[in-house]
Amino acid sequence: MADPDAGPDDRLYFRQLLAGRDIARTDPVARQMVNFVYLVGDRETGEAVVIDPAYDIKGILDVAAADDMRIVGALATHYHADHVGGDMMGYRISGVRELLTIHPCPIHVQQDESPWVQRVTEASSSDLVEHTSGDIVMVGDIPIELIHTPGHTPGSQCFLVANRLVAGDTLFLEGCGRTDLPGGDPAALYQSLTQRLAKVPDDALLFPGHLYSAEPFASMGETRQWNFVFKPKTEREWLAMFG
Repeated sequence: MADPDAGPDDRLYFRQLLAGRDIARTDPVARQMVNFVYLVGDRETGEAVVIDPAYDIKGILDVAAADDMRIVGALATHYHADHVGGDMMGYRISGVRELLTIHPCPIHVQQDESPWVQRVTEASSSDLVEHTSGDIVMVGDIPIELIHTPGHTPGSQCFLVANRLVAGDTLFLEGCGRTDLPGGDPAALYQSLTQRLAKVPDDALLFPGHLYSAEPFASMGETRQWNFVFKPKTEREWLAMFG
């Protein structure tokens, strides 16, 4: 799925791929989990990165190649297997480990998430590039800003590129990531949603980590207006609802 706001003449290359439909079409786990994988790049240089490579590494690389783009790196929103590969509920999901085997490239992670990603994917520390919030990853001449948004996991991060926020499981169009899994912290997630993401303008487009709503993306303004996670006005109210 392509971003309709990115025309064919735009330098920005941006693709939203739905696992189980656009890639991994025959994978029943992918069809159930409805993860999004993203390709972001510079059309002029032909360089691209993949965000949350999982389920179908060859299929992702094939999509990029068909668009005349070359994968030069990967960005991970967080360590869960449905986003970076690994074992989940007795199933083996392909991801970072397979990408490093088929197409070695740097894997960009938030520094707090690095040990978790290594444990889940079996990647080594030398495979990962650790970042702090506010770092910029360049793909060609396209800057991608990394925003640390802990709560769903300790090192969850979102990516802001050309007024588009790729949010992983930090924020969906309806709801937000769970905080009852290892490393989850509801108070931290409240701060991430209301403080760390406050810099993202209302006219930015939100691209989530899963298709948990009728639409695949929406503006941040619409999300802030209609998503119930923004209804609590204080951390105490938030924790009473989500903690």
